[in-house]
Amino acid sequence: MNDIQPIRTFEQIKLLADSRRMEIVRLLMGQAATLSQIGRAIGKHPAWVQHHIKALEAGGLVEISEVRVTAGVTEKFYRARASGFLLQEMILPQGEKPTLVFSGSHDLALERLAERLSSQLTLLTLPVGSLNGLVNLRQGLCQISGAHILDESGGYNTATVRHLFPEHGVGLVTLAWRTQGLLLAPGNPKDIRSLFDLGREDVTFLNRNPGSGTRIWLERELARIGQPFGLVRGFENFVHTHSEAARAIRHGKADVTLGIQAAAREHGLGFLPLFEERYDLVLSLEAQSHLAPLLDDLQTASFRHIVESLSGYSATHCGEQVQF
Repeated sequence: MNDIQPIRTFEQIKLLADSRRMEIVRLLMGQAATLSQIGRAIGKHPAWVQHHIKALEAGGLVEISEVRVTAGVTEKFYRARASGFLLQEMILPQGEKPTLVFSGSHDLALERLAERLSSQLTLLTLPVGSLNGLVNLRQGLCQISGAHILDESGGYNTATVRHLFPEHGVGLVTLAWRTQGLLLAPGNPKDIRSLFDLGREDVTFLNRNPGSGTRIWLERELARIGQPFGLVRGFENFVHTHSEAARAIRHGKADVTLGIQAAAREHGLGFLPLFEERYDLVLSLEAQSHLAPLLDDLQTASFRHIVESLSGYSATHCGEQVQF
């Protein structure tokens, strides 16, 4: 099977930044070739080709696939080590404090946690939704993810984490339980009372991004009650965070969205509660030493008090490890 390998070192990036070496690698992705064959294909002398092949071989991008001896002449055939390469390298600041990257579902308690730890570490956030965040964690693009994906069994996150990390390498820790529901314009002028009202012609809905735990829940629930997505006006329009969603409702860009109660309270919106969910942090075990301050702070009474101060949040299970 043809495979794609990620490029994760600056040395490999520098090798491929040279257009001549990139041309050789692309040629060897298609088929194995000798130095002479490569030279004829790109119009260069074999000695010139050999210089670049050695660099690519040392960088782990090219390898010898076959050695043939014909009439006493030894020929080495080279090939690329993958059928394709995915370039992904994150550039982070250098300093005395460690820098960690969070990619996952947006959460207000996590924002408060990052503020508390700012003197000990820098937490950079990329809110892409629960599912995409877990994929980024699997690909090594972050050290922390956050998820609230409802499993078919009615639990949260464990089935998805088991599927994406069959050999584990990650830990699962509860941050909080949160209340989600419909965020409404102040006074609820459209008199929205349930998910069935999302199908009304006079109601404009604002969605969350594909792969977010909020949208996954919504799509399952609309399917369960028999509400076609196509009848929900504005279903194709989305934002990435609860705060963005709340601001959009406050500014009249839509009549209703789905989000956490705390975001509704922060922006002075009406709120119709629908369900409670468990929000977990998924942590790379390789970065465990840098994550220690974060894990320690989850256990403190002062942080749990902050969580409880957020409308619709419960810190009862904050910091508990989840077995999966």
